[in-house]
Amino acid sequence: MSKENLVTNALTVDVEDYFQVEAFADIVPPEDWEKWESRVEFSTRRLMDVFAQHQARATFFVVGWIAERYPQMVRDMVAAGHEVACHGYGHRFIGHQTYDEFRADIRRAKNILEDLIGEEVEGYRAPTYSITAQSLWALDILIEEGFRYDSSIFPIHHDRYGIPTAERFPHMLRRAAGELMEFPPSTVRVGGQNLPMVGGGYFRFLPYRWFRWGFNHLNRVERQAAVFMVHAWEVDPDQPVIPGSQLSIWRHRFNLHKTEARLHRLLSDFRFSTMREVLQLRERPMALHEPVLIGSGPVYVHD
Repeated sequence: MSKENLVTNALTVDVEDYFQVEAFADIVPPEDWEKWESRVEFSTRRLMDVFAQHQARATFFVVGWIAERYPQMVRDMVAAGHEVACHGYGHRFIGHQTYDEFRADIRRAKNILEDLIGEEVEGYRAPTYSITAQSLWALDILIEEGFRYDSSIFPIHHDRYGIPTAERFPHMLRRAAGELMEFPPSTVRVGGQNLPMVGGGYFRFLPYRWFRWGFNHLNRVERQAAVFMVHAWEVDPDQPVIPGSQLSIWRHRFNLHKTEARLHRLLSDFRFSTMREVLQLRERPMALHEPVLIGSGPVYVHD
C-alpha cells in the first residue's frame, strides 16, 4: 500500500515502566517502584529505533517520575523530532485524586518536562484514560495549568474508563476555565457501537487485519486522522513477571513478543506524525481542488 496521499495519523507512546500499570497498583505501590528493575529506557529507545526506520515522528506522553530519572532520554526524543507531552507525575488514576492533588501532580510533571526540553509542553493524557464522566473537572485544571490539548476521553464502554457518548474526533471543549482541544483515542463505529482502534492492549489482543481495516476506514471513508498508542513496556517481552493474579499477568503479557513486528506493519501501511502536527494539519484551510480521500481513491473539491 502506498502512503502517498494518505491521511497523517497521530503516533503516540505512553512512557511508563511495566510495574507502573494500574492493574498492579496494589501490588507495586509508588513507594516500591525503586525496588523493581527499570526497563523503560531500553523499551523506549527500542521504539525510537523502530520509528526512525520508518521516518515516523511520535508524541511521547512521559510520566514525570520517569523523566526525572532518564533526563537524557527525554531530551533525545526532541532531538529526534518527536513531541514530548505529559502523562502525569505519579501515573495515578484521576478518580483517586482530589482536585488539589491532581493539580500538583500535573504541574510537577509539566515543569520537569519543560525544564528538560526547553519548550512548552502542550499535551496531556491521563493514566488509563481516566478522565470520565465523574472526573470532567480535570479538564478545567488542565486549562488553568496551560495545556492546549488532551487525549484522555475514550468514547467507548469499559469497566474502568470511557464516555461512550463522547465525540469520536478532535473537537474543542469549552469549559468554565477556557478552551481545550480534545483528540480522543480512536474508535470505529460498528453496529451502533464504538469499537476501539487505538492500540495498547487492543493491538496485542486483536488481529492486525482489524487495525488495517479500521485505519483505512477512518482515513479513507470518514476522512479522519486516527490516534494510535503503544506503551513503552509493550515491546519488552523479557520484562520481569509481577506476581499478580493469573488474569492480570496474562492480560499484561499477552503477545508482547508480537508487538514490535505488528508496529513495523502498521508504520509501513500508514502515515504517522506527532499529535501537535496532526492538529495543525486539521487547522489548515483546505485549498480549492485539493484532493480528498473518499472510498478507495482521491476526488477533487470544486466550487
